[in-house]
Amino acid sequence: MGQSFIVNHLATIGADFSSQKVPIDDDNIELQIWDLAGQKNFETIRSRFYHGAKGSLVVFDLTDEESFQDIQKWIDEIFKNSGSGTVPLILIGNKVDLDTQRVISQKAIVEKIKLIEEQTGLDIMFFETSAKTGENVENAFQTFAKILREESKK
Repeated sequence: MGQSFIVNHLATIGADFSSQKVPIDDDNIELQIWDLAGQKNFETIRSRFYHGAKGSLVVFDLTDEESFQDIQKWIDEIFKNSGSGTVPLILIGNKVDLDTQRVISQKAIVEKIKLIEEQTGLDIMFFETSAKTGENVENAFQTFAKILREESKK
């Protein structure tokens, strides 16, 4: 979110909020980003934050198999609680900078995306990012803002 990377960053407790203006052509698209805690004990709290969501960035850790397996759980939770059912999604594999620790293959990601697209009828964009180096982060937000702008015109 344009802030410096914190090596000893603590896990989100409940929810964290940030706002980001993304310039698209002659527009400034304002994104309100909610980072929701993934732990099971925050499940009831999380459901309240999804209401009114226009889209979602579903982030998993490329070095953590459990994180990858939870993608469908997050998507189901988003759709159930958004108030509008299916919303546009972008899938993000984070920690691409930790290549030697990577456990999620490109093949597994492609298969997961195909499955999600079949289940939802959505076209799923995917980005590999690094919060530490900033790699591809801006591109993911730019693409997300463009998708939301197009959706708002429908």
